[in-house]
Amino acid sequence: MQTILWNTELITLIGMACVIAIALGYLAAFITNQRRLAALQKQLHDNAIITSRLEQQLIAAHTSQSRIEQHLQQSLQQLQAERTTLNQLQQQLAEEGKKAKMFETAGLQAKEYITDLKGQLQQQHIKLSELQAEHLQLTKQHTELDTSLQQREKHFEQQLAQLAENKQILSKEFENLANKIFEEKGKTFTDTSQHSIDVMLKPFREQIDAFQKRVNEVHDSATRGNANLNAEIKKVLDIGVSMSTEANNLTSALKGDSQQRGAWGEAQLQRTLEMSGLVQDAHFSAQTAFKDSDGKNKQTDFLIKLPDNKHIIIDSKVSLVAYDRAVAAETNDAYLLAMAEHNKAVRRHIDDLASKDYTNLIGMHSPSFVLMFMPIEPAYIEALKHNKDLFEYGYKQNIVLVSHTTLIPILRTVSNLWMIERSNTEAREISERAAEVYNQVCLVAERLQKLGVTLNTVSNHYNSTVTALAGQQGLYGKVDRFSQLSAKVSKTLPALETSHRDFESERLSMMIEPIPEPTAESIAEPIAELAEPSSTESS
Repeated sequence: MQTILWNTELITLIGMACVIAIALGYLAAFITNQRRLAALQKQLHDNAIITSRLEQQLIAAHTSQSRIEQHLQQSLQQLQAERTTLNQLQQQLAEEGKKAKMFETAGLQAKEYITDLKGQLQQQHIKLSELQAEHLQLTKQHTELDTSLQQREKHFEQQLAQLAENKQILSKEFENLANKIFEEKGKTFTDTSQHSIDVMLKPFREQIDAFQKRVNEVHDSATRGNANLNAEIKKVLDIGVSMSTEANNLTSALKGDSQQRGAWGEAQLQRTLEMSGLVQDAHFSAQTAFKDSDGKNKQTDFLIKLPDNKHIIIDSKVSLVAYDRAVAAETNDAYLLAMAEHNKAVRRHIDDLASKDYTNLIGMHSPSFVLMFMPIEPAYIEALKHNKDLFEYGYKQNIVLVSHTTLIPILRTVSNLWMIERSNTEAREISERAAEVYNQVCLVAERLQKLGVTLNTVSNHYNSTVTALAGQQGLYGKVDRFSQLSAKVSKTLPALETSHRDFESERLSMMIEPIPEPTAESIAEPIAELAEPSSTESS
């Protein structure tokens, strides 16, 4: 019994030990799990931090990527724009190169024309020097003639006085001699004495009469020469007075009325245009009306027409009042004051012309500048000499100052451009007409080729038919026996031969390729060849 109890207690103790062991195992496992859970939570927290950082880095990477993509897109657009700009610049460079060649050619022509003008100017200077020398020589001769005439008149007066004195002396001597003879000889010798006196005085009387006649002739000749010389001098003086009066009247009219100054300047400009070879209405027009952006009418003095519907605007401005005072100034201060007023007047003309904004009118195809023509060349030269910044002042406002000397080369260049344009038009017409004629010839050749092919086909069919009819195995051999069998046969079979005509239609195939329509490149060389002699002739 005790053994059983002891076994029971032992079993109980063993069970309790097992329970305790199991509890301890569960406790150890729980502690281990708690540690693992804490480690996992820590690792999860670290992973969350790392994930947050990675998400931030990913967002930053996405932002940076979008920025890079945007920058790349902008770079691509900028590159495309730069490529477009580069292409445009290349085209502009090519066009500018063509223009540069044209302007270089025009510049060479202008230089040649200026050289010719300089030569003509030198010739004019030489002629002027010769005329001045001739004038001085004539003046010197006139002075010498006047002095000689005065000396001759003085000499003649002295001779006349001497002659009168000699007459008085001779008269007194003859009178004394006669009285003495009368006293000595008496009245009986009166006739003889009178005859002797006459004989003695006759040579003196003849010499005195001849001398008096010669004096009168010389005096009359000198008087007539002096009268003619005075008449010629009077004519010259009258002409000078008339020219001076007309010049003064013109100057007074131009100084007094601005409309007359404008009309005179426009007349001078039109004369310069016509002298340069330009034709009104064809190459230039006067008082052409345009409208600005506000719908207001504006008129240009002269509008030069260029090929391709381009224009150049020229406006005439006359500055005379202040310049006339500068020319008439007697002191340097008065001259400087008048020239300052003259430059102010020119600046006012520039400002007035710039305010009209001709280049932006509707329908105007002009460069961004306007030519301001000053018809009085010395006024133009003195204005630029007195104020060296005047030309730049106008150029900044798109106004270019010109005079006769600087405008004529430009107009000659325009005239040459029209000659080149006319040559180009004629070349295009010739090219178009040649292409039309050539294509018509090709069309006729093509039709002839088709006709030759058709004739060859007909000839082949004819030969095959003749062979089938009159050949060795043709119908002629088969029906020939019919003539022997029948007595009513009255006709014989005609002899047929094949045709051997060769139509050379292949040679026409070389001509049936029509030439293309003329293009700018196809006529560039003939245009250049035509332009060279025309420019040479114009020069």
